[in-house]
Amino acid sequence: MNRSSDAWTSDQAYEPYVGRWSRVVAPRFLQWLSAGPPSAWCDIGCGTGALAQAILATEEPTRVLGVDPSRAYLAAARRGARGHPFGAAVGLATAIPVQDAVFERVVSALMLNFVPRPNEAVAEMRRAARRGGMIAAYVWDYADGMQLIRKFWDAATALDPAAVELDEARRFPLCRPERLRALFVSAGLVDVGVTSIEVPTVFADFDDMWQPFIGGQGPAPGYCAALPENRRNALRDQLRGMLPAGADGTIPLTARAWAVRGFVPEHRSR
Repeated sequence: MNRSSDAWTSDQAYEPYVGRWSRVVAPRFLQWLSAGPPSAWCDIGCGTGALAQAILATEEPTRVLGVDPSRAYLAAARRGARGHPFGAAVGLATAIPVQDAVFERVVSALMLNFVPRPNEAVAEMRRAARRGGMIAAYVWDYADGMQLIRKFWDAATALDPAAVELDEARRFPLCRPERLRALFVSAGLVDVGVTSIEVPTVFADFDDMWQPFIGGQGPAPGYCAALPENRRNALRDQLRGMLPAGADGTIPLTARAWAVRGFVPEHRSR
């Protein structure tokens, strides 16, 4: 099955899909990170700027650099950070366009699972960080806790068993606490910790939830948008029937992210 929909290029499609919920997770992620003096931050795979803007709003950084392969996403991040010490650079997680050891904190949101070789991305994040600096990230719990995406694939595979090949829970086994911890430990980071962050994702009505899935941005919307109209309508009805509904028509779900952090050793190992 075609996985070209993994490309992330449209900020207008991304925001109503998962961008708005990443903006809820980001401040809680920052609260979990250990406090420190004003620092230089690098946000890898910054997307439309959810995490970078939370850093600017709460952390009093000396500067924040956002790195992303999408110029459209970087433009959106710049707009949201207007008036703050924010810079943007086109680049990949495995080839961060910065010199060695220039940031106290190197972070990412919802990025590591989309890198073909996440160990190389973490190695690059470590390269960009100073000794004693922090590396940290969060990803969705696709297997269970990110209910928006979990319920979509449950509905899709009920109608099309072959769709299981695109299910993020199957495709991204990295998005588990033990896998994230092992990834950071294998990169030579110390004091590695993992935690869960759960936030409410209340949709105003079914259309509020459904419309982002026909925007074609990411694996689930890409699958949905590529379906013939009759099959897309059947999927819509299947999903509607599997969702909880409040008395006021809202759809109360939750989203869980797994967060991981570690530190670059202060001294080189011998």
